[in-house]
Amino acid sequence: MNSDQVEGKWKQLKGEAKVQWGKLTDDDLDVVAGHKDKLAGKIQERYGKSKEEAEAEVDRFWAK
Repeated sequence: MNSDQVEGKWKQLKGEAKVQWGKLTDDDLDVVAGHKDKLAGKIQERYGKSKEEAEAEVDRFWAK
């Protein structure tokens, strides 16, 4: 899924992201707004994961 498709489906994906990463707030997800790199950064920040771990989780999430 490319970034344009992700941004277009973000409202749907936002709920799924909140379920998967419950520590992310609605404000966090609004700031992310479908950008993979920003989502990985927020996951890294909230969960204390490495950049590589966070990016891998986001890649798996978008591959669904």
